[in-house]
Amino acid sequence: MSRVKTSKHELKRQRDALARYQRYLPTLRLKQQQLQVELRRVEALVSEVSEEEATVRRELEAWIDLWAEPLPFRVYLDLEEVRWGETSVAGVTIPTLEDVRWQRLPPPLDTTPAWLDEALVTLERLMTLRLQRRVLSEQRSLLAAELRLTSQRVNLFEKIKIPEAQEALRVIRIALGDLQAAEVVRAKIAKAKALEREQSA
Repeated sequence: MSRVKTSKHELKRQRDALARYQRYLPTLRLKQQQLQVELRRVEALVSEVSEEEATVRRELEAWIDLWAEPLPFRVYLDLEEVRWGETSVAGVTIPTLEDVRWQRLPPPLDTTPAWLDEALVTLERLMTLRLQRRVLSEQRSLLAAELRLTSQRVNLFEKIKIPEAQEALRVIRIALGDLQAAEVVRAKIAKAKALEREQSA
């Protein structure tokens, strides 16, 4: 801690700073807790979507050789629209996936393989899961970054700013107390000298 001025003005400044830190710290802690809860929720969703995606991929492995056939999948299944949104969690704006719309044309039964319908359903599900996972990963990244920053601020207030202000107040109070005591002693000495002069005159 740097040398503290021992004036009444500095005493007020340090008191105000301490009050500000102590008022702001609970808000930061609450934000930290909210971010932790939301981050755990998003991580659970990422895990859930990743597991579902892995399950769909395992389902595809059963007939993966059929996918080697050159088929114009995009003719029958095309991504029509992805609607993105935003939401705020503890002051952090994170992206959301509002809706995914696919345009699906029924394949002609006489010129396409019988398994194509099921393949298109599986492909649509897999691609939707990928979009969900991508958004959730971005949410996780933004929340983790904000949590890191908020935790640093909480630590700064708890471990540095509040103790520094308390120590500065202690030093200033001692110095001002010593100064006041010295003034009282000087006043008594001056009074005693004044009485001496009166008596000698």
